[in-house]
Amino acid sequence: MPKGIIRLHRVLRANPERVYRAFLDPDAMAKWLPPYGFTCKVHHMDAKVGGTYKMSFTNFTTGHSQSFGGEYRELVPFETIRYTDRFDDPNLPGEMQTTVTLKQVSCGTELNVEQEGLPEAIPLEMCYLGWQESLAQLANLVEPEIPG
Repeated sequence: MPKGIIRLHRVLRANPERVYRAFLDPDAMAKWLPPYGFTCKVHHMDAKVGGTYKMSFTNFTTGHSQSFGGEYRELVPFETIRYTDRFDDPNLPGEMQTTVTLKQVSCGTELNVEQEGLPEAIPLEMCYLGWQESLAQLANLVEPEIPG
């Protein structure tokens, strides 16, 4: 049965609008979300409250894929994103919920992520590690100021 909860915090040198967009743009998600050593395919994304998404991560070394999807529960532009996740693998049962909050700060955006309902089969430290890698890649995407 699902249990686990993790919380992450990071400050990014980018405005909340850019960070928010990185969570709702399929191409951006495919670039920054998969942890190191994985690729991501976004099969569909309807980023609106009640809309759904489906994606998969593939281990580049082994070729093994894990697909998952969920529903957007709350979207407050540039402030809050709340969505569910459910793995297609029956060995990873239950529904997770992720809440992302963004706050404008003097140097950019304060980002907080809370993910709850993690399946027992996923060690919390592995989830933390994956998110840390993803957030480092998010910073690499949203922080550069590249002119037109």
